[in-house]
Amino acid sequence: MSRSIPRPFGRNYAFVVAAVVFVALMAAAGLRAAPGVLMLPLERAFGWDRGTVSAAAAVGIFIYGLTGPFAAALMQSFGVRRTVVLAMVLMAVSTGLSALMTEPWQYVATWGLMAGLGSGAVAMVLGATVVNRWFVTRRGLMMGLLTAATATGSLIFLPGMAMVAEQGGWRPVVLIIAVVMAVLAPVVWLLLPETPQAIGQKPYGATDDYVPPPPPAVGGALAVAFGALFRAAKTRTFWLLFGGFFICGLTTNGLVGVHMIAMCADQGLPETRAATLLAVMGLFDLVGTTLSGWLTDRYDPRLLLFIYYGLRGISLMILPYTDFSIVALGVFAVFYGLDWIATVPPTVRLATEAFGDRDGPIVFGWIAAGHQAGAATAAIAAGVLRASQGRYLEAFVLAGVAALVAAVASIMIRRQVAPVAA
Repeated sequence: MSRSIPRPFGRNYAFVVAAVVFVALMAAAGLRAAPGVLMLPLERAFGWDRGTVSAAAAVGIFIYGLTGPFAAALMQSFGVRRTVVLAMVLMAVSTGLSALMTEPWQYVATWGLMAGLGSGAVAMVLGATVVNRWFVTRRGLMMGLLTAATATGSLIFLPGMAMVAEQGGWRPVVLIIAVVMAVLAPVVWLLLPETPQAIGQKPYGATDDYVPPPPPAVGGALAVAFGALFRAAKTRTFWLLFGGFFICGLTTNGLVGVHMIAMCADQGLPETRAATLLAVMGLFDLVGTTLSGWLTDRYDPRLLLFIYYGLRGISLMILPYTDFSIVALGVFAVFYGLDWIATVPPTVRLATEAFGDRDGPIVFGWIAAGHQAGAATAAIAAGVLRASQGRYLEAFVLAGVAALVAAVASIMIRRQVAPVAA
């Protein structure tokens, strides 16, 4: 176990850990959202078409999701702090190198492969791992807050990035992101202990007779990740959660996150105004996802998923038929923001109930991989549809129908309540 300096606040240091992880998640999510801002500037700078630029975003989203389960396993064997710091260094290097790119394959290599690997380790699986290690009570609420960071970060920084891109082009955007990641890496190393036991504490809410879970079985990250997958894949719960989360990604960061600015530009809206719209979504997502965590501690998570997916599907099908006025887009931003990624706390709850505290975060990593596979599918498919049809109507209507399917699938999940802390 790594040596750690004494920490203040006793068991309440868990909230310091949550705050550090919140900031790291916001920064990494902001990086993942940047391709949506870079799409039009790269088209203007290099003459790349919408499909080419979307392909790099799709690769990044897919690698981001695929990294999740292996990152969760690596956190168990290599350590959370080491994994997160190395991931942030990789993100700093990859985005910094992208400032030198001149060809599409270089964009795919830096923002697709390298940044996808780095950001995939600083994602929802990190939140699930930290919550399970540092909290015994209020898990749903804390998972809601950390989940909100992953979505809020991906949206709230968009106006600033769009303003920088409009005034200075795409290159200053990537350099700023590289500097932010480089600065955060040592901060995370200093403030993030490996476990509560590493600083002589118990998790928040633990009783005096609390016994920490046994250490993970000896084995590499690959063996741990695939072992958890093979056990989970035998259950119906896993496949229903995986399929629902595939559609969740398809209907959020893959479609709206990547293409919303470009879609608004098609309707004559300035890029900065469209980015501000996404930032509003991010602010309301912070409220909606935190509230979802609170609700998950109190109500059936399957019913919550049914409501979230159903409302999302309806809103996506309505949006293309609006007049894209400030009022219409404002209503959509508030409504959709509240529902942006509120699905995560109930999904984590169901995964932890079904697969336990040890396998739960890793299994959720595989489920989150489905989320990003869906996002990658939407990112590339919507770009292709826009290039061929000249509009986004079909992409949004199909995504809305898919969300209604996910709503029905959520009700079909059978709860298998294991002895897991609430």
